[in-house]
Amino acid sequence: MVTIYIDADACPVKDETIQVAARHNLKTIMVCDGGIRPSANPMVELVIVTQGADAADDWIAEHIQKSDVCVTNDIPLASRCMDQGALAIKPNGELFTENGIGMALANRELMQGLRETGQITGGPRPYSKADRSAFLNKLETTVQAALRSN
Repeated sequence: MVTIYIDADACPVKDETIQVAARHNLKTIMVCDGGIRPSANPMVELVIVTQGADAADDWIAEHIQKSDVCVTNDIPLASRCMDQGALAIKPNGELFTENGIGMALANRELMQGLRETGQITGGPRPYSKADRSAFLNKLETTVQAALRSN
């Protein structure tokens, strides 16, 4: 059975993910270090990990399995999930791919270095309605693909 994992601490699409999972009767696991209320939906499990740099990421990477889906913005976590045969999708609807994950990791390292030296300041652009719509569409097709491959 396909399970959806949400890297939930700063995820803007928790409700949307639960909506798609409910349509397919899939278990959803939200992993965070606290501050999120449990869902009334019995198919949604809340896992609270100890606070730490990558505690939620480590928990997801240790539990995710082939054909599961992870919703995350975290590129290293997406890579670890893909190593397990799982699918990973960003909250803006962009699917992490085998061809693009290496470049994404390299770009992340480059940008981190530029931020540390002060050459780049500020964060990502604000999350938009278009991002939310793209996410819903792509998550639906991603879940369908995961169900077919399972």
